[in-house]
Amino acid sequence: MSPESLRRKAKAGQIPAAKPGKQWVFLEEDLVDWLRAQYPQRRQARQVTVGGNNPWHFTSEARPGGYVSRPHRESEYAALLGLKTERKHRSITTA
Repeated sequence: MSPESLRRKAKAGQIPAAKPGKQWVFLEEDLVDWLRAQYPQRRQARQVTVGGNNPWHFTSEARPGGYVSRPHRESEYAALLGLKTERKHRSITTA
């Protein structure tokens, strides 16, 4: 998030912050709590019974979507929290 976006969100009360003087102050604990509250709610899977009256139908339809790899998500979180991360070594293969 850019510094300007962060300031706008703090001013609007969307992110926990205080401005005791000329600068905004952010407490790490408050930011971590706020960030965790942004996670999507976990949903419990619905039980499927074979041969029952089930409104859920299976299909072979392809749907767009994707998976964000774990290292990419970790680097995003580290960037949001301002954490320093080490550069990971890439594997090198020969032809």
